[in-house]
Amino acid sequence: MPWDLDNDRPIYLQLMERIQHDIISGLYRPGDKLPSVRDLALDAAVNPNTMQKALSELERSGLVYSQRTNGRFITEDASLLKETREDLVRSHIRQFFEQMRNLGLSDEETLEIIQKYLKEKNHETNS
Repeated sequence: MPWDLDNDRPIYLQLMERIQHDIISGLYRPGDKLPSVRDLALDAAVNPNTMQKALSELERSGLVYSQRTNGRFITEDASLLKETREDLVRSHIRQFFEQMRNLGLSDEETLEIIQKYLKEKNHETNS
């Protein structure tokens, strides 16, 4: 997935979110070594200092840890990974419901539409 960054929000936050997403989605597995700051910065087309700031913040959150001369690694703390994933899911759900309310739908109407969609999708899958 390309590093689709916008100028409306701090770049380091967007980098953090992207790497966090890559960790939660399984692109980076627990214990995996992350590419170097330079390689990640090149890939994202950002200044290495900006990438360094994003990685330092991810270290502070515990998702990433450093080994002095070996680089940065993904945490193997399953409960932290699960909690981070649940937080991200809740955030997406909250944003989705806000968007549906902005379209004039109540939460109940939104749930009905979701259930209808899932039934249709399951019906298509089973056909």
